[in-house]
Amino acid sequence: MNFSFSHRRISGVLAVVPANERSFVDEMSNFNFPPARSLKLKQVMGYDKHRIVEGPVCASDLGCFALEYAFGHGFVGRNQIDALLVVTQSPDYFMPPTSSVIQGRLGLKQDLFCMDINQGCAGFLIGLLEAFLLLGQDSVSKVALLNVDVLSRKVSPRDRNSYPLIGDAASLTLVERSEDPTPIHANLKMDGAAREALMIPAGGFRLPSTPETAVLEDDGENNLRAKDHLRMDGSAIFNFVQVEVPPLVEDLLRTAGASAGDVDYFLFHQPNRFMLQKLAERMQVPYEKMPSNVVEHYGNSSGVTIPLVIAHNLRERLLRDSVRACLAGFGVGLTWSSMLLRLGPLEFCELIEFP
Repeated sequence: MNFSFSHRRISGVLAVVPANERSFVDEMSNFNFPPARSLKLKQVMGYDKHRIVEGPVCASDLGCFALEYAFGHGFVGRNQIDALLVVTQSPDYFMPPTSSVIQGRLGLKQDLFCMDINQGCAGFLIGLLEAFLLLGQDSVSKVALLNVDVLSRKVSPRDRNSYPLIGDAASLTLVERSEDPTPIHANLKMDGAAREALMIPAGGFRLPSTPETAVLEDDGENNLRAKDHLRMDGSAIFNFVQVEVPPLVEDLLRTAGASAGDVDYFLFHQPNRFMLQKLAERMQVPYEKMPSNVVEHYGNSSGVTIPLVIAHNLRERLLRDSVRACLAGFGVGLTWSSMLLRLGPLEFCELIEFP
């Protein structure tokens, strides 16, 4: 499915990571795996540090922190936001929506469109698509897009495949109308038939959480996890990314009448450094055009890795200049999406810590 927009822009990006930092080396003893092989895995995959919440911190806590910071620093007025979109796979509750929780906690105006979007690795792109669509309404001038996940609370600390990678984070992206007619192109694909490659089996109505679903099980490779925990078929996800993402981006560029050489940066979701570098090689994109350094600093925070790669790598440039950027997200669902747009100059671009 293809999308096109004009007279829209991202005016600011704020990324939030927990202050609590864990290192792979310190956590190696949790895994039933020889230390020498763990260190080799660290080198290949790009593991090093990740940020995870402490205690009962929820998605709304990080989301409220981001918005209060933006209000307090004058990035946007409290009553200027006409729509609040919250993209999360880790909501505070089954009901009400986390967007309603945030609206109520912050005392935002009642004349506000609030909506949760249950999406993961491609969630930032899907949130942008929804924001651009909302801006087609006369009553919507500014959209606050929050992408937030605290999935560390749903990953087994004894699972070396997932736990070293996982990170908690939030991002606030302000999206608004623009006088710039430069087109924005995007596309999106989904394959729910492959949904079991990345999922949390228990906890919903299909398989409610019970004492039995909390029992740790060995997956046959010395990873211990329960049905309540995130499960990832790493080989299936790797193959999916390598096979499906390059033609998706090629189609995007073809539709836009552009080539890979016209793109300044490929700002992609970051599952891990190894997967992203293999993707860059397959697409014949230089490593420096596709940064892959988010996981080693903060962990894989699902869709939030895209705002993180922007704030971590391009803050200074985007505050004074613009770049032609190709964004892409891919993973849980399975879902994959890409977008080509002019990014910057931004009114704000920061990366801050949640205490």
